[in-house]
Amino acid sequence: MERRRAAGLHLVVCVSFLQAGCTGVDATGASAGTSSSQGLSVVTTVAPITSIVANIGGDRVSITGLVPEGTNSHTFEPPPSASAVLSEADVVFLNGLELEEPTRELAEQTLKDGAEIVELGTTVLPEADYVYDFSFPEEEGKPNPHLWTDPTWAIKYAEAIRDTLVESDGANAAYYRGNFQAFERKATALADALRADQASIAGPRALLTYHDAYAYFADTFGWTVIGAIQPENFEDPAPSEVADLIDQIRAENVPTIFGSEVFPSKALEQIADETGVRYEDTLRDDDLPQEPGDSEHSWLGLMRYDYVTMITGLGGAAPTLEALDVSNVAPDNAYYPQ
Repeated sequence: MERRRAAGLHLVVCVSFLQAGCTGVDATGASAGTSSSQGLSVVTTVAPITSIVANIGGDRVSITGLVPEGTNSHTFEPPPSASAVLSEADVVFLNGLELEEPTRELAEQTLKDGAEIVELGTTVLPEADYVYDFSFPEEEGKPNPHLWTDPTWAIKYAEAIRDTLVESDGANAAYYRGNFQAFERKATALADALRADQASIAGPRALLTYHDAYAYFADTFGWTVIGAIQPENFEDPAPSEVADLIDQIRAENVPTIFGSEVFPSKALEQIADETGVRYEDTLRDDDLPQEPGDSEHSWLGLMRYDYVTMITGLGGAAPTLEALDVSNVAPDNAYYPQ
């Protein structure tokens, strides 16, 4: 967890150097992985969105992520120095659905003339399809924003990214369209592999998670989210809520409950101890596997990891997913703050 505690400092140092014209320098002064200096300047927020944008934009765009991996994106506050990065952007891609409101507000204040903010989730998801649930109750007015954990919605994100880049940079339209087609094939293969492997689960496809990041995925692929430990205010659940979940797990005979590799949960540990089920604490929704530049540091690698973890945790096997090629379809030179 040491890497996580250092993330905020890393971003502040990085964006301070960006004010001086650098595109990614860590606290030691060493290069932190930069994008091409040519083409459109693109700013993104969470790492899965950065990865999808990189798959479509490839080496024709310069991409800078703002939200450090492993950070709670719901509560992330961009430092004032992030305005320098945003002021140079031609396009800012957000998830939207009220996930990154402080970043959106800062972008609106600092964008140069002609620059564009694209809220991907808000763009592709009809309001009638908004999901409200354990972590995102309807009375609070904020829908569950985690569309990207469902590959069918990630393809729609990629479509919106393609259309934005084509409109902003028509000279490279064929390149962006070709990358989208390749990404769509890989995301579709991921969905097909998931459907094939989840059939090996003998019992219910039931998820008790730390954070409710799989609501849209569950609707598409026939899973049931039976609970989420993290309430909408990000505090610990009440003892009565924990007791209810313990009763539900016993009633439904769930073999594994799933925590987050970013946020350790004493409540989930307690539930596991009292029910005798396995506690798997490595799920991740916006922290990509491995490190920037590694082969599985991608949206594809992230979702393959989560699906394999969930299927095997519930007693199934995932040979189709494990054999899947999760490499990017275009060069990923984006900057991912750590």
